[in-house]
Amino acid sequence: MGFFTRHIRTIVVGAVVLVAGVGIGAVLNNKLIGGDSIYDQVTKFNTVLNMASKNYVDVVDTQKLTEAAIKGMLNELDPHSVYIPAKEMQKVEEDFRGSFEGIGVEFDIVHDTITIVTPINGGPSEALGILSGDKIVRIDNQSAVGLTREDVPKKLRGQKGTIVKVDIKRAGEAKLLEFNITRDKIPLYSVSASFMIEGTDVGYISTNRFAATTHDEVVEAARKLRNDGMKKLILDLRGNPGGYMDQAYKIADEFLPGGYKVVYTKARRPEFDEEYISQSGGEFEKMPLIVMVNAGSASASEIVSGAIQDLDRGLVVGETSFGKGLVQRQYELGDGSAYRLTIARYYTPSGRLIQRPYKDKSKYYGGVGREEGEEGDNISHNEDTKDSSKPLFKTLSGRKVLGGGGITPDYIVKSDTINQLSRQLRIKDVFREYIMNTYMIEHSTELRSKYQNNMMQFMRDYKISADMIADFKGLAIKKGVAWDEKQFKQDEDFIYTELKAKVAYGMWGTNGSTACYVNIDKQLQKALTLFPEAMKIAKLASK
Repeated sequence: MGFFTRHIRTIVVGAVVLVAGVGIGAVLNNKLIGGDSIYDQVTKFNTVLNMASKNYVDVVDTQKLTEAAIKGMLNELDPHSVYIPAKEMQKVEEDFRGSFEGIGVEFDIVHDTITIVTPINGGPSEALGILSGDKIVRIDNQSAVGLTREDVPKKLRGQKGTIVKVDIKRAGEAKLLEFNITRDKIPLYSVSASFMIEGTDVGYISTNRFAATTHDEVVEAARKLRNDGMKKLILDLRGNPGGYMDQAYKIADEFLPGGYKVVYTKARRPEFDEEYISQSGGEFEKMPLIVMVNAGSASASEIVSGAIQDLDRGLVVGETSFGKGLVQRQYELGDGSAYRLTIARYYTPSGRLIQRPYKDKSKYYGGVGREEGEEGDNISHNEDTKDSSKPLFKTLSGRKVLGGGGITPDYIVKSDTINQLSRQLRIKDVFREYIMNTYMIEHSTELRSKYQNNMMQFMRDYKISADMIADFKGLAIKKGVAWDEKQFKQDEDFIYTELKAKVAYGMWGTNGSTACYVNIDKQLQKALTLFPEAMKIAKLASK
């Protein structure tokens, strides 16, 4: 998932007109490219497409051929210039717009029946009291048993203000429960978790992408945490693949004093050159800050972490980021499809281009070119800057950093590993199936009554019982997992935490599940100890 500076609508109708339209635009602005007339290339394509349509031995799908040609053409460019079919565009738009219209539930299909994983926070289903483990057996007086995952959204989503009637089977209830749900705009949150880390003055915010609402979500979450006593902040961008550039800039700007270059772009066409300067008055300019990244942190995540690192505003902790320094713009096509085209490169405040080489795309997506580094203190970056093949830059205070290979953290902490038993339990989906398909169905009402939406009390008091482990083990063996008691003991903390996190997810979504992992998250635990260094770099006085 790349990011694009702004959204532009380009309407082109028909397969042949599609290519001709693009070609004509190029001819007007740049008559020759590489010595070949673009008009000639368009004519060549039209000739082949028409000949295939008329003379091929079987009837051909010209739309399919055209889409294949577009994909092949973009594949000759960089890994992030891509074609998006019309059937995928709705989800892409929802993800970046940050909402859809429906009843607001996450669901799974269990034994041919729609089972609620969790109602979405703030949605109409949550407001009506629909719970994790509830089973939808009828929709608008018709049986819902046997519907596929693809069919369910067609039945439950719809225009805001319309009503859908669902009949629900709930454990412990003799009769079906009837709900008339008024569909509404359902938020898709890009802040997946925000909470105070118990026993500290540290707030934690995790984001999963940079959508249209991400800056507002982060600020809102940070304000709430500040009201709850937050004095320091961990911004977790691990696994965040990016999104809108302006959202990355706005979030970084909240932490930076005014007058600094946050990010800038350079393009072949000067109108695509942009420069983003920090403004004074950010709400959290004096907040001690640690940003966490890993190999899944890309593009917009690297803009934020790169700015914080280059301007010595805080500490970057974790593992080297993905290494994507290209900017895409999305162009829509008349049939509902779209394509993203790389139109510029972006640079961090020190002038770094962190884009890795991508000539061999399989190696690129395999992470080749990232500077892994040795675990431990890397604040001076003495070790990773010994790589003479990469360009050298300096942060605001003069620390040396490299370009061309992602953002290498100021403190490197490798992620934990799990053993073969734990991997098999994950691969065979035993954790989710046991908690969501068995345990929550039986205990959801009891748990909500006991904890009454007090997530922190749940974190302190809830324990995985021996009976749960016995049932879980039985399901694992039934699903073909070779249960090894020695390996179970080795990974006992992980297995117990994973089970508890799945229960918390059913009650509070990702906010609950993420909070469960705090104590076994090696990278996060180390980050909690590094605020003195983060404050020293940022020249923030201890309070």
